[in-house]
Amino acid sequence: MMVRRALAMAMAMAMAIAVTIGSAQAAETYVLDPAHSIVGFGVKHLVISTVRGTFDDVTATLTYDEQDVTKSSVEVTIKTASINTRNERRDGDLRSASYFEAEKYPDITFKSKKIVAANTGHVAVGDFTMHGVTKEISLPFTITGKIKDHRGNPRIGTESHLTIDRRDFGISASAVMEGGGLVVSNEVQIEISIEWVKQ
Repeated sequence: MMVRRALAMAMAMAMAIAVTIGSAQAAETYVLDPAHSIVGFGVKHLVISTVRGTFDDVTATLTYDEQDVTKSSVEVTIKTASINTRNERRDGDLRSASYFEAEKYPDITFKSKKIVAANTGHVAVGDFTMHGVTKEISLPFTITGKIKDHRGNPRIGTESHLTIDRRDFGISASAVMEGGGLVVSNEVQIEISIEWVKQ
């Protein structure tokens, strides 16, 4: 009887180790390819048009489990000072104390806590920090494909779209027009398209 119990325990331990090793092997590390990725945003200006811009200094790491995407994770760091709306004066204003306070808050970060399946793809739930304020957000994303490039490097494409209220992160500056509308909208549309390359 003791021999049977010992064998059963040994088999259970072996299976647990095999599952752990299998999970570790299933997860692969990818990094953002800056030449083929964009982190963009859009805000309404004077109510009638959308001004778009990008952050040009972004680093990100994706730990990807192809067998079970919900076991994946992602971390992103955006340099606030890299904001680019193709207008130097406006970019300087956005870096100033009126908006991002780039010198005081140089980084915008996102770190996932879990990934869940959704009807149209997946959602990364995690901590988003901007302007010194951290809030949990749900970032929906779709996997647009996985291939090997001409050098044999595995690559993954993802796209994300999200709307946030900048006031939730202490960025509330905006003049009010005579008709009551804001010069710069509080709602910010975030559009992210990333090409990941295996590390």
